Amino acid sequence: MGNNCGAALVVDDDKVSRDLVAELLARAGFACVTAKRGDEALMSARGDRPWLVVTEIRLPDITGYELCRELRDEFGEQIGIVFISADRTEAIDRVAGLLVGADDYLAKPFDHSEFLARVRRLSERLGSQEQRSAEQPVGTGLLTDTLTGRERETLVLLAQGRKPREIAAELSIGEKTVSSHLQRVLEKLNVHSRAHAVAIAYQDGIVATLSPSAA
Repeated sequence: MGNNCGAALVVDDDKVSRDLVAELLARAGFACVTAKRGDEALMSARGDRPWLVVTEIRLPDITGYELCRELRDEFGEQIGIVFISADRTEAIDRVAGLLVGADDYLAKPFDHSEFLARVRRLSERLGSQEQRSAEQPVGTGLLTDTLTGRERETLVLLAQGRKPREIAAELSIGEKTVSSHLQRVLEKLNVHSRAHAVAIAYQDGIVATLSPSAA
């Protein structure tokens, strides 16, 4: 895939399955890192954003569904997410996986060639999205242009005086995810305090733009 993102990330507490998927990806020319748990996967993704996450539904700490939701909240559609599962193989499971934001869903055991075909197709689609984004006109020059939609929402709610717990409830995400969003906001705005970030939000005018009263 012609982008600057990190490697593909495989998340599965079953070593045999994890190693198999990693081997298949490597055989297809994709760099790959692995994780056994959802929290390990999130830490890895935040350190070096992967272009693809292949995750088992059943994990030791959180479900693959929850991991998908966390990844979508933080990275939007910038990464591909594929579910694999040994026991959640019914149609209703696949539908649930797609509804929470997965790009694809495969039941174990899966055909290796089919898996690689789906991954390559997803790689091409994500690459096309990246190319279109690169061709779009530059933003308005505001500091907050660098923020994702969810990061902007988090900053707006913070500017409105909401506490992290209240922000989490409003956006239906975990408090840890809120903290991660705020940390990324500070990094992107190159500031060291939330108060400074809020000041920039008002300066750029996004509070009035995104607040519920303006909707």
